[in-house]
Amino acid sequence: MATIKIVTDSSVQLTPEEVEKYNITVIPLSVMIDGTVYIDGKTITRPRFVELMNQSTALPKTSQPPIGEFIELFDQLGADGSQVIALHMTDAISGTVNTARQAANLSKSDVTVIDTRETDRGMAFQVLRAAQLAQSGADKETILSSLDRVRNSTKLYMAVMTLDNIVKGGRVSRVTGLISNILNMKVIFEMIDGELNVRTKGRGTKTVNNFMRDLIADLASKPNIKSIGISHVAANDVMEKFRADIHAALPNVPLLIRDTSPIIATYAGMGAFAIMYYTED
Repeated sequence: MATIKIVTDSSVQLTPEEVEKYNITVIPLSVMIDGTVYIDGKTITRPRFVELMNQSTALPKTSQPPIGEFIELFDQLGADGSQVIALHMTDAISGTVNTARQAANLSKSDVTVIDTRETDRGMAFQVLRAAQLAQSGADKETILSSLDRVRNSTKLYMAVMTLDNIVKGGRVSRVTGLISNILNMKVIFEMIDGELNVRTKGRGTKTVNNFMRDLIADLASKPNIKSIGISHVAANDVMEKFRADIHAALPNVPLLIRDTSPIIATYAGMGAFAIMYYTED
């Protein structure tokens, strides 16, 4: 039966239950560690990736799916006349969305590709909205309009404990990385229009703790927080403290805390985490 089908990539932060409930197709990205290629979510789990990343001799290399895989997937999903909406992570982090656009132009199906300007749970907010509306029978124009509203009301902050990986991956300058590591600086980035910008930095973990304290207090003052997500790289103990603080301040707001994907973990590094939320009037 013809309908609208939703596609995303594995950098997204979705639970298996959400993927199944909303019939979301997740195309996996890949990561190479010391010469071995792993398929995200298929041949490697998120905890196992962190173990291997710690043991690797070089920074893992990530890559998007080949264009042929996108074309095949789009053709398959649209074979019954369905339209396809594909939502992918910001092109400032990955070339996945551009590969998807090329594939859409070559596919036999009606495919609309969206750069969410987000990633992880920040991207999931848009993916879930699209899938929910598609299930309810909304048309493409209605879905795309709603996605604009979610995107414009989403906030993403990422705290990085060491800039080693993000410097090696070319996401910030080596000079900034050198200074920050020498001074034991922690850096908090804010995603603005798909790009990571330094929001604040300071020495030691108190910088992060102070930022989170102020952010949670600010969130508690807002009446329209729809959902909060925290994704992290092997920072379980710290996340449990934040979980308790958030639940105390916003007991009725849904909160999801999970390991981030190998794609994000590669560049964020050990101990990093991101907090994402969106508002709705």
